[in-house]
Formats: sequence, C-alpha cells, structure tokens
Amino acid sequence: MKQPKQNVANGMSTELLHKAYSGALFKEEGDDLIALLANHLKTTKEGTPSKVTRWVSPTNEYNFWQEYVKENHSTKEFFTTVLERSIHTHHPKYIGHQIASTVPVAALATLFSAQLNNGMTVYEMGQASTAIEKVVIDMFVHAIGYTEGDGFLTSGGTLANLTAMLAARKAIANDDIWNDGHASKLAIMVSEEAHYCVDRAARIMGLGNDGIIKIPVDDQYAIRTDLLETYYAKAVADGRQVIAIVGSAPSTSTGVYDDLEAVSAFAKAKKIWFHVDGAHGGAAIFSSKYKHLLKGIDQANSVIIDGHKMMGTSSITTAVLFKNKVDSYATFEQKAQYLWDKNDDPEWYNIGKRTFECTKSMMSLRFFAIMNAYGTQFFDDNVTVLYDAGREFATYIKQHPDFELALDPISNIVCFRYIRNLSPDQYEEVNRKIRQELLEDGEFYIVSTLLKGVFYLRTTFMNPFTNKEHMEALLEKIKAIASNIELKKEQINL
Repeated sequence: MKQPKQNVANGMSTELLHKAYSGALFKEEGDDLIALLANHLKTTKEGTPSKVTRWVSPTNEYNFWQEYVKENHSTKEFFTTVLERSIHTHHPKYIGHQIASTVPVAALATLFSAQLNNGMTVYEMGQASTAIEKVVIDMFVHAIGYTEGDGFLTSGGTLANLTAMLAARKAIANDDIWNDGHASKLAIMVSEEAHYCVDRAARIMGLGNDGIIKIPVDDQYAIRTDLLETYYAKAVADGRQVIAIVGSAPSTSTGVYDDLEAVSAFAKAKKIWFHVDGAHGGAAIFSSKYKHLLKGIDQANSVIIDGHKMMGTSSITTAVLFKNKVDSYATFEQKAQYLWDKNDDPEWYNIGKRTFECTKSMMSLRFFAIMNAYGTQFFDDNVTVLYDAGREFATYIKQHPDFELALDPISNIVCFRYIRNLSPDQYEEVNRKIRQELLEDGEFYIVSTLLKGVFYLRTTFMNPFTNKEHMEALLEKIKAIASNIELKKEQINL
C-alpha cells in the first residue's frame, strides 16, 4: 500500500486529490484495464486458460490479500492479480451458479454509470437514467402482457421479492401495518422448492415460521396445486390471513416452472396477491421457443426478473413489475419533503418514492446498452440457446449408464448424479466427493443441490458458448474422478 505523502494545498484541494481525479491517469489505467479484459474475454471464450477457477481456502485467500496490501502495486498489477484469483464466468466450462456471462457492452455501461454516479432517488439526480429506466420497464411490461403495468429496477432478486411481498401486504392485509404495525397474523403460500429469499422476506416482514406456508411439490418438483385449498383452509383455521401466493418461474434447484395458470386461478378465487418469482427464468418471456413456460404470468399481480441471470447484464439488476401501476407507488407512501414537493402525485420520475433504495445505481443503462446495440432479439437468442443446452446435456446423460438424471430438465438447470458400481447408500458420499474434487481441480465449475433431501450434482448453463464437447468432457472428468475415488477405497481396504 502506498504511504501518503505530505500534500501541498492547492486552494481547497491537495496534490493527492488532483492525481486521484486525473483524466490522463484514468485514460492510462482505463486503457490497461480494457486491454486486460478484452484479452481475458477472448481467451476464456475460446476455453483457455484451462481452468475456470483456482481453488484457495478462505483463510489462505484472506492471508494473501492481507500481505498484498502491505506492498506497493500499480493499478494494472492489482487488476491483473484480482483477475487471476477470480472465477471466470465467461469460460465455457463455467456451468455453476446462475450468474450471467456479462455482455461486454453491459459491462461498459456499468463502468460508465459507476463513473457518472447519478443517484436516481429524485429525477434531477439522474435525468437520463431515470427516463431510460422507464423505457426498459415498458419493454418488460409489454413482454409480460400487462396493459396497465409499471415497475422499476432494484438491486437483486432478494430485495425485489421483499418489495413485492410488501406490496402484497399493503394491498391485501386488513390492517394498516405501515402506519399502525402488526395487529393480526399474516401468511404467504409458497412452494417448498422456492428460493430461500422468499422465506427470508417473510421473516423480515415478521410473519415467522407459521406465516410461511410451504406447499409440497410433485414428482417433477412443481408446486402441488391440488393441495392449495387444504393448506389455505388450515391457515385460516389457525387464525391467519393469507395475503399472497408465490409461483416459481422456475425453482432455483431444479429449473422447473410452477403451473402459473392454476396458481393464478387459486389466487383469484381467494382474492389474494399472486406473485411470480421469475428471477431466473422470467426472461423466457423473450424467447419465442420457451415463453410458453410462463403461460399465466400476465395474471400475476407482480413479477420479478433478474437481468444478471439470463439477460446478460452485470450484477445486480432486477426488474420489479406490477400489473396495476398503482401498486407500484402505494407500498412506501411517506413524506420526504426535502426530496419532492408533492406526495399526492405518483411522479414516476421520482423513483425514491417507490423503492427501498434511496441512492440507486444507474442500472437501467445495462439493459438499454444491450437493447441499443442488439435489440431485444439478444434476450431471445440468449435464453433459447441456454435452455437448449440444458436439454442437450440431459440427452448425453441419458446415453451414459454411469449417470442418472433427477428429472428431465425444463430449463438450463440440470440435476444428476454418478451411480456406476454404487449402492444407494453410497450415492451421496461419492457425489459429494466428486463435487469437491471438481472444485479443487478447477477445470470445470459446477455446484450441487438437495432435492427432497437427496444429493445431486447441479449444472446451470449460463455461457452461450458451452458446447457438446464441453458437456462430454465434463462427464468424462467426473468418471475419472469417480474411478480415482474407487481406487483409493480399494487401496485402503488392502
């Protein structure tokens, strides 16, 4: 770390501050960074370097950076070191968590917006980005099929789902909880396979364990709509007011979509809020091939869709969309007279009236940069290619008797396990070892999940350049690891 020198005051500033804000230095270091990332994009897209990640234990990585900060390094050296020690999501052998291979133009938009740093709470702090956000939201609203919809962008699916649940509470709950606090027991209904952040949102809202009604799933891991009435009746009998039901589009673990039409019909019958968590797969509304998976989404009171999953934007960028635009404004009604003059006018352009966030990044630029460069066809192409890849991989797994699918994939998420020469009681132990050895080896990056308590390897195809050769190579790699595990056991037994 460079030690600060004695600065010579220059008016109200210092020599160090002038250097830190130097346009010439920014260009020099920026040119180096763009060159570094351009080369990284080229090589990783081609499948080199050979490893997606270089595994280091948390303690060792912390110790490395503890020592690093004690030394002097150029900005170029710093960025290069971070790159070398980071996971490469643009590598075609990255088939792990649901994070997009960022489209370069979206990354440029993120850099651009970070330097401009327009806050966007009120219109005058972010005029261009606020108007651009409205155009982006209009795109989503049109794609979903809302006629009077509206919404905004926020920082990630977790915050977006919480926002939607608060909107549900505002619209459905008998009590004015925003002003008076809780006076009755509320509940939401959700699939047991729903993302954990829905559970977290309910707990933040004070619903507690009993206020989160988890509905069992069928053998395809979709919510059992035949049980909705039973679970609803029990909640009412227990003195709870059910305010919402959440449909997964899809579930994070399996990539399976709930029957949104059936869930919508139930919500309408009970006069409760219908929310769709489309953080991962809501983007399929842009795919001419796969948008049928979202049939019924236009009936939802609210929908969330992540840009940083299936739409190619950098993290974190999520659209929160409402069927009735009034619901977009009603959730956070309160006075902040130092920010705006009126509170009786929705004022779509003062986004701080509608979101958790006061200061908000110019995330609309990430979407708009892609739209401007490639049109919404990019979103169609990206989702379709990645969902096709999931089905292609499943086909290969079926051709290998050494492996077993958890279920036929609906999207780009594929759950499977290695089974050759294993008894059922060995499945979990061996597959856990396979996953750990893959992580430490670093050539491929995949994850794992538990489905009804059963351990499976889990892949999510996020890179549109992952092809059949990579799929075959992954299966061969797993077989080699499994053979090595078996050999070690034999040696121990000897």
